[in-house]
Amino acid sequence: MNHIKRLFSLLTAALLTIAALAQSNGSNSSYSRFGLGTSNNQSVGFNRAMSGVAQGMRHGEHVNAQNPASYAAIDSLTFIFDAGMGIQRGHMKANGSSVNAFNASLEYVTAGFRLRKGLGMSVGFMPYTTIGYNFTNTTQVGSSHTTGLAITSDNQYYGNGGLHQIYMGIGWNPFADLSIGVNVGYLWGDYSHSLVQTFYEGGSVSTNYNTQNEVWSSDLKTYKLDIGAQYPIRLNAKNTLTLGATASLGHGIGSEVTLMRFTSQGDTLQSKAKNAFELPYTIQAGASWKYNAKLTVGADYTLERWAGCKVPVSHTTATSSSINVATDQYLNRHRVAVGAEYMINPQGRKYGDHIHYRLGASYTTPNVKVNGQDGPQEYGITAGVALPLNTRTRSLVNVTVEWLHRAPRNKGQITENYLMLHAGVTFNEAWFMKWKFQ
Repeated sequence: MNHIKRLFSLLTAALLTIAALAQSNGSNSSYSRFGLGTSNNQSVGFNRAMSGVAQGMRHGEHVNAQNPASYAAIDSLTFIFDAGMGIQRGHMKANGSSVNAFNASLEYVTAGFRLRKGLGMSVGFMPYTTIGYNFTNTTQVGSSHTTGLAITSDNQYYGNGGLHQIYMGIGWNPFADLSIGVNVGYLWGDYSHSLVQTFYEGGSVSTNYNTQNEVWSSDLKTYKLDIGAQYPIRLNAKNTLTLGATASLGHGIGSEVTLMRFTSQGDTLQSKAKNAFELPYTIQAGASWKYNAKLTVGADYTLERWAGCKVPVSHTTATSSSINVATDQYLNRHRVAVGAEYMINPQGRKYGDHIHYRLGASYTTPNVKVNGQDGPQEYGITAGVALPLNTRTRSLVNVTVEWLHRAPRNKGQITENYLMLHAGVTFNEAWFMKWKFQ
């Protein structure tokens, strides 16, 4: 038990250090301007190439943080450490204009091990939402009464931040088949949005007009609680069906948000609001079918009940700006994902027999409104491989290519396409084996 305590202390210190350093938000999406930012699907090395299918995935060789009941499957000799990074190239277009963007970020760090028979544990770090954008909207205002030159207004919007998560969870197998588990997470991050307004007259910057600049800021801190269950059904010697589900508790975030408004005439207005954010109740359910230790096929459904959650909005007049707390800016978010993994021969002697081939696809409805209209739908396709370090180890190098398409439902919204490369290492070794010598 002492080695477990030392290992846990080391992992906790390592995760806190990683969390302090991992401030790159990994987003270029203009839609991260709304709500708490764009959501992350919490997938890791083993299921990222399967579009995040997780609820029925139960492997003692991987850490499945999306359903904590899976920790109970970790065997007594194994220590699992999994970390991954990603790079993305985004292409955004609207109204005949387009722009490309590039980004990179640390995506997750997880670890898992068994405490005793039927009781597994995991700790980890991963982002929950991301905020990151920088774009300009140009509006034709009119023409000058004195010079006759055209007057335009450039509004530059930029934001940064999002919520990061450190979690700790256990999975318990109280009966022969049923497993239950819980993750307790700590969420923290920045909520930062800015608007800088500039007037142009005849193509040159003009100071003849009163500009209105805004800065939104909040230091967010809260908790997250996820409860999960899994039930494997052994159909026969070669086929196993595993059912899984999780529920996350929604609640208010007690952090304060501040709006500062500056004008070129020297006016400064400040407005604050407390309890202006909420996390949604979330329900996930899914199943996986495993055939002969070679083929695994799974499907998940997720419902995030964002509708009715609080979010700060501005109320602006010619002389003042203030924060209102609105409950009509969100939509319930639905996500469907399917994925598969295939390995030629787990008992084979050739290196190629042990390569994992993975595919996945997903569809997601919007959870935010954009200027009063429903936001974009998301379509995703993933493919990847897991390359073993050698034929005698369960440690893997995971490589995934992902295409994500955000398709607007309404005219004037931005269409986004992302091509992403995810890479990581799953370290899985028998650290706790007791060797005997004769």
